[in-house]
Amino acid sequence: MSTQNPLPGLDIRETIDGRSATTAKRASSPAANAAVKRSRPDPYIWGIYIMFLLISVVELFSASSTEVSSSNVYSPLIRHAIFLALGLGVVLWLQNTHYILMRRFAWIFAILSLGLLVMSTVAGVEINGAQRALRIAGMTIQPAEIVKLSVVLLLASILSKNQTPGGVTNRGIITSAIVVVVFAVFLYKDGLTNTILLMGVSISMFLIGGIQWPKFWMIIFIYGLCAGSLLMVKQVNKKISTDEFDTVAIEATSSNTSSNAGGAIGGREETRNNRIYRWLAGVHPNDPIDDLNRQVIFSKFAQANGGLVGQGPGNSRESARLPLAFSDYIYSIIVEDTGFVGGSLLLILFLLLVARAGRIAYKCSRAFPAFLIMGCAVMIVFQALVHMAIVTGLFPVSGQPLPFISKGGTSVLVMSAAIGMMLSVSRFAVTTGDKKDIRAELKELPEDMQAANFSDYQNKS
Repeated sequence: MSTQNPLPGLDIRETIDGRSATTAKRASSPAANAAVKRSRPDPYIWGIYIMFLLISVVELFSASSTEVSSSNVYSPLIRHAIFLALGLGVVLWLQNTHYILMRRFAWIFAILSLGLLVMSTVAGVEINGAQRALRIAGMTIQPAEIVKLSVVLLLASILSKNQTPGGVTNRGIITSAIVVVVFAVFLYKDGLTNTILLMGVSISMFLIGGIQWPKFWMIIFIYGLCAGSLLMVKQVNKKISTDEFDTVAIEATSSNTSSNAGGAIGGREETRNNRIYRWLAGVHPNDPIDDLNRQVIFSKFAQANGGLVGQGPGNSRESARLPLAFSDYIYSIIVEDTGFVGGSLLLILFLLLVARAGRIAYKCSRAFPAFLIMGCAVMIVFQALVHMAIVTGLFPVSGQPLPFISKGGTSVLVMSAAIGMMLSVSRFAVTTGDKKDIRAELKELPEDMQAANFSDYQNKS
């Protein structure tokens, strides 16, 4: 049975056989902790992860012809394999780490990732026309990738602490919305697509937690209001910049001066707008190939060349002339190598990951592990879907790596950490429904992690 909380905003605790979870004594001895039956890490998640690694090794090598040096044709593969091996180490470490520890450092992780993001916008290095990376000790770090995982972990902590039989408390909704908006504001300069991804993942986590519909629409209103305010500020800044440019152009003594000023004013915002306009206009067979449409056209060539079953791994023709074929457009090379069948199977593999996570989350007795495993799965799958949508022309051009498969050290390590967290939940969370296991879990968990899973509330109502 479950108790009703007479005071809104306070955490709800589940009672089992008349014993309150908040008054249950926490285990202090190894024998008591051992009462919690530990499962083996989920074999289905492991199988999907291993498949991603195998696909990554084969297709990254196929897509890296532009990076191959005359001295060592395997150099791109070796660099990527090193990060995959490091990612595997992260997975093994996190799957053996109880998710309690992850919850304990959620706020610290979020603040550190936000600090890195701010640093990248102020003193970052420019990559592919955008200042969104940091170079530390000779390594390039993409803070935006870290931010997405830190927000997932933080939202899982906040929402799980504020569960009620009816959904999520007002305090939980407001705190979560503030967190997402703050991170989204700083993430916007890094990239609009990353901002949309962050908001999409947060909305999914709200729905997973059983948020009441009036509160859900309130969240949508808050997001829309913040987006509108951001656009207004952008228009004001654009007008000020335009006025300054006109002054510079009048006073310029050469055409070179004015052209340089115009380039500085355009910046990242102009690039983003031009990409949207070109996406709306589309490409046509008779269009001349230039630097603006080169990626889109050669990507479509690669997909058309793939046909139904593809040309075979390593037989890509377009990887030699498609810019960023090994990262932002690797899905087009996968389709060229394996055809429509291979591209569809990869899509199904990502969907199976979120389906398996949903199955485990539904069976979790506590809220936090359910939020954590679903948040990580949704983050991975959403990014994969956005990458595929960009490559196939459903979304405007933007730099989004395909999780585990695209070249990129930060992305590989962050996505590996997400898989490790999912495996930790599958191993340490109680999913049997056995009352003895649930009691033992409640003794082990701190008080602020004892809120019951939303699916339990639904089943008992």
